[in-house]
Amino acid sequence: MSDSVSVARAASTTVRLPWRRARWGIWLVNSLTIVLAVLWAVPIIWTIVVSFRPPADSLGQGDVWFSDRGVSLESYQRAVDLAPFFPHIEDGGLSRSYYGNTLEYVLMTLAVQIVTVTLAAFAFVQYQFPGKRLLFYLILTQLMIPTAILLVPNFMTISQLGLYDTTLAIAIPYFGSAFGTFLMRQAFLEVPRELVESAEIDGARWHHLLRHIYLPPTRATLVAFGMVSVSFHWNSLLWPLVVTSDKSRPLTMGLLRFTQLTDIGAQWSLIMAATMIIVAPLFIVFLIFQRQFIQSFINSGFK
Repeated sequence: MSDSVSVARAASTTVRLPWRRARWGIWLVNSLTIVLAVLWAVPIIWTIVVSFRPPADSLGQGDVWFSDRGVSLESYQRAVDLAPFFPHIEDGGLSRSYYGNTLEYVLMTLAVQIVTVTLAAFAFVQYQFPGKRLLFYLILTQLMIPTAILLVPNFMTISQLGLYDTTLAIAIPYFGSAFGTFLMRQAFLEVPRELVESAEIDGARWHHLLRHIYLPPTRATLVAFGMVSVSFHWNSLLWPLVVTSDKSRPLTMGLLRFTQLTDIGAQWSLIMAATMIIVAPLFIVFLIFQRQFIQSFINSGFK
């Protein structure tokens, strides 16, 4: 009887130890996640808080968060007055604005990229042709080439095409995306081959396969790529600075404009207000599509 009791106690102890280890592991992971989330959130929260300080209220030692003068929207109003973020009526029509230029550039780039990366990924998954593997590797090498190296040849091409200071000039170099091609190819590889072959037996053409077989289960991946593309091009600065002069400049040039004004000084509330005007749409889009964004990378081979 005593032997059976000791065996039972040993078994219960053996079961309890892995459970305790797993529970401590979960707590440790959750604690690290909370710490990282706080570290990422503090600069964003600081930007939001400071943007509502009065412009004349300078930051001082021990006074980098809240102001004694209360909350004010004056910084946002001054930021809009100093830089043409939004369109306004001018000579009987709407003037060009940073927001209008950015939306035109970003949406144009995204629309073309969705077509090119989808068709390229479909070709790499569906068809067999000579040099397929080599061509795919050549496309991936674009991920390792710094974009700054291509500034001069791309600028010469844009100048020869007569596209300088246009939104099309900003968008053309990004009409193809190596990252998007790779991401969609990984997603298409998850589509069951038996389903594709069944559709081919039923007489489905290539566009039917793409529309009804490949795209429906990979929409989350396409949404995630769209978010990455929009975020990257929304925040781009160097290439638009090179190929635009005034009328076609995007939102990021608004912050650059503040550095060129000598009367601004170090008015952090004004700069943070302009920053929030620029990044607010990205926050909203991510909050709406965050589930698709995370789920797509989980199901696309990034495990």
